[in-house]
This record gives sequence, structure tokens and C-alpha cells, in this order.
Amino acid sequence: MQKGVFLSILASVLFGSMYYYTTLLDPLSGEEIYGWRMLLTLPVMTLFLIWTKEWGLIKSIALRLKTEWKLYLALPASSLLLGIQLWLFLWAPLHGHAMNVSLGYFMMPLVMVLIGRFYYRDKLSQLQKLAVLLALLGVTNAVFQAGGFAWTSLLVCLGYPYYFVLRSKFKIDNLGGLWFDMLLMTPLALYFALNGEGLAQMTGLQLQLPLLIILLGVLSASALIAYILSSRMLPFSLFGLLGYVEPVLLVVVAFLIGESIAKQEWPTYLAIWLSLSLLAVEGLLKLYRIESRSTNRGLD
Repeated sequence: MQKGVFLSILASVLFGSMYYYTTLLDPLSGEEIYGWRMLLTLPVMTLFLIWTKEWGLIKSIALRLKTEWKLYLALPASSLLLGIQLWLFLWAPLHGHAMNVSLGYFMMPLVMVLIGRFYYRDKLSQLQKLAVLLALLGVTNAVFQAGGFAWTSLLVCLGYPYYFVLRSKFKIDNLGGLWFDMLLMTPLALYFALNGEGLAQMTGLQLQLPLLIILLGVLSASALIAYILSSRMLPFSLFGLLGYVEPVLLVVVAFLIGESIAKQEWPTYLAIWLSLSLLAVEGLLKLYRIESRSTNRGLD
């Protein structure tokens, strides 16, 4: 569980870094950035799987395709659900939906906690229940300030949880399944990457742009790998609650690029930060108990 928590936080840090990093990729549009990101994530993931000797995960799913016809529906559906989220993450800030998408990210962990509690029968500790209550209060304030739910908010808070449920149901919730997600995104990614003006810029005077795009692929692959690995190591509810780390980091990124929090938004962020603080306290208490047991066994 400690590894899972670390990987979840690492993924959130990397995703937050990418949110800022995309501001360095001018003059690429959101669709072009998405296209290049997907095209470069696949080879980086391939090298990682070969290096870690996990290529068998891909072979296993490929062999299952011979006997499980439902995978021909599940794999494209999984790729579509993830592709929409990754595209929306880059599209929203450029088209006036940044606030709505942020609201969706605040709502998503609550949806995942509910799925974990009632679908997977996860048990919540008292501190986790209090963290959920605080998060719910924060999200309620955010919805009230936004005046309701936009389609982009619902797409985030409902789409991502169903992506993880689908992967778990069909037993493709590993790096092999993620590799197939990337592979099936390749045609659309290629279209976005080659039909913009950025390609001309890369063959022109801006020699630093290709290097920045390659690094984007490394960041993207690293974030997705950490995210998928953590989802397998943690209970669904705890994995969902840790999802609040990313939107909080996105707020930090927003500060760095010159944005600020409005007065009416402070209750939301304070509630979310208190919720995360409770999870951190619980994690430290569990770590202390584990170390105490180890010490006592050593004395015995």
C-alpha cells in the first residue's frame, strides 16, 4: 500500500508538471500536443516494458484475443475512455472549460469512493469517512459557485471511474492493457500531429521544440505507468481519494502561470486540503503502527 500511495502521488506530480509543461510548447495547439504526446508515449512505454521484462503482459492479452471475443469491444472502449480524458485535459484550457474540467476532477474521487464502497465493498476508516465528508463539502461549494454541472465536468467525473471499472472487469488493468490503449489511439494521434502548423515549426528554426516534445512523451509515459501501477496496489476508495492530489497541484500550477483563487472558491480548496491532510495523518499513523509491530517482534 505504501508503494501504491507513493506511485499515486508521483503520478499526480508528473501530471501537474505536464499541465505547466504544455505552456512551453508554443505554437502547438492542444490537439497537436495531444497527438505528439500519444505518439511518443507508446515507444517509451514499449522500451519500459522490455527493460522491466514485462512484455509478457502484452503477449498475454494478445493470446486472449484468440478466445475472448469480448476483448474486441473492451479494448477499444478502454482506449476511447482514456483518450477522451487525455484530450480533454489539453483541450479545456484553450476553449474556456478549464474551470468545468477542474470541477470534474474534484468530483471524480467522490464518485470513485462511492464505487469502491458499494461495488467493490471497500471499507472506509473513520479518518477516511471524515476526509470524504470534507471533500463532499468542498465539492458542493464548487458546484454551487459554478451554477451546476457542465458536460465537461460530468465527462471527467464519470468517465475516468468507469475506465478503471472496465479495465478491472475484463482483467486488462495492467501495463499491457495501457499499452493497447496507446496503440489504439495511434491513428487519431497521428492525424492530430501531422495536420497542424507545429510540424512546419519543428522543421524550421525552432530546434528546441522537437526536444521538448520528446521529453513530453517521457513525462506522459512515466505518469501513466505510475498511475496504472498505483491503481492495482490500492483499494479503489483510497485510490479515488488520492485523486485529490492532482487538482490541488493544478492549482499550484495555475498560481505559477499567473492565475489566482477567487474569494468564493477558498472554502472548496480549504476543505480539499483538510481532506488530504487527514489522509496523510492516517498514512503516518499506519506507518507508525507497522514500525512498532516490527520493533516489538524484533525484541521478542
